Amino acid sequence: MGFIREQQKRLAIRFLTWQYEKKNMPMPSRVELERHASGIVEDAHRIARERGRNVMSIIKEMIADLKP
Repeated sequence: MGFIREQQKRLAIRFLTWQYEKKNMPMPSRVELERHASGIVEDAHRIARERGRNVMSIIKEMIADLKP
């Protein structure tokens, strides 16, 4: 994984952690958080390629839609 994607993954982990805390949901393990963040970043890049949108805004939207 490249430097930029690694940074996006780290940011996605922080966003996920914040959302879990905000919604009072049980926090998954670090490995699960990293796996989820990687999936979100990959999906965001795929969506950005298809629709020509900003990757970071897509990541934020996907995490904001986190369901309890």
